[in-house]
Amino acid sequence: MFRNTPRSAPLVLALVAALFVGSLFPQLSAPLRGLFGGQKPTTGAPVAASAKAPDGLVKLTAEQITANKIDLAPVGAGVLRRRITVPARITPDPNLVGRVAAKVAGTVAELRKRLGDAVEKGEVVAVIDSREVADAKSEYLGAAVNFDLQSKLFAREKGLFDHKITAEQLFLKAKTAYSEARLKLDLARQKLASLDLSEAEIAALSRQPVSALRRKEIHASLTGRVMERLVSLGQPVGGEGQSKELYVISDLSTVEADLSVPVADLPYVREKQSVSIVTPEGRTVEGVVTFVNAMLTPETRAGHVIASFANGDRALRPGSLLDARIALAESPVAALAPRAAVQTIANEPVLFVRVPDGFEKRVVDIGAADDESVEIRAGVKAGDTIAASNTFVLKAELGKNDIPEE
Repeated sequence: MFRNTPRSAPLVLALVAALFVGSLFPQLSAPLRGLFGGQKPTTGAPVAASAKAPDGLVKLTAEQITANKIDLAPVGAGVLRRRITVPARITPDPNLVGRVAAKVAGTVAELRKRLGDAVEKGEVVAVIDSREVADAKSEYLGAAVNFDLQSKLFAREKGLFDHKITAEQLFLKAKTAYSEARLKLDLARQKLASLDLSEAEIAALSRQPVSALRRKEIHASLTGRVMERLVSLGQPVGGEGQSKELYVISDLSTVEADLSVPVADLPYVREKQSVSIVTPEGRTVEGVVTFVNAMLTPETRAGHVIASFANGDRALRPGSLLDARIALAESPVAALAPRAAVQTIANEPVLFVRVPDGFEKRVVDIGAADDESVEIRAGVKAGDTIAASNTFVLKAELGKNDIPEE
């Protein structure tokens, strides 16, 4: 129709020019496209492609919580402790250390235990070949035979004397011989006891072969483990100038720790205060202060404190150098949460409370704190389950929810 109307040529040129300018500046052409194409210009914020989580809620499944290594902990009553950290050296409990010694002179014939072996109290751990023991056993056996003979003679003479068959002089002579034999037997028994022979061993001597008279069994003095072996096979022991100790045995079910406490903190340390030590494996062992020395250690000019620890699983090894934490003061609180559970969002402390869909942010009021925990005054209630670790993951996810979508 424009071909038959020359006046329409300027209009066509104007439309072409408008389209060219619109391709360079879309914001200018939008109204025109709306007029000719039927599309209305858009105004205001864009519509979200998907529904956002409610404010303060981080949606996570149980599998996602496990994958992000988020530990859970209940909110409940607890105790805040003011602690100091001091160096500690683990030592055996001196009341549970036994030294196995040879009380007779001789040579080592057997050593039945190696370093680290477990030992029961009374168990035979070594055998000594001793002439001294052989002489004492022989003397006892001779005294026992003589006593048996004199007992029979005395009983015979007493019977005759009671029936007026023998003279009183013969009866008294037999009685004297009997008394002397009994005294010699008692002295021989005491000598064996001084050489550390038990009543059972003495009673069994009459049934012992002659070759075993020189052997002296050495028994463990307590239950524990062999910490030191101090002699070798064939080594002389027990004599003058010779070693008497064969083994050192220690029961490590209880150990002690020597603590070096700074002078400034020493006045606050008391007996029966709680002490904790973290093992190299990351396990915490609890103990108590048992002794506070009034004198300072000359080398370090620090206070010397001893603590005792139950060590049933042998996690604390004597000689280890570790750090110990002494609880100087304790304050009970109604609600306690781990330090790692608290995050700061918009300058407010928050906890993430476990809910069916994930975690819900709760602004809380915190109070006193120690190295591990903080007091929660308001915001959560006792019994609530909270995220106790890796809470920065939840903080990051919550931040993503606050980013406007395009």
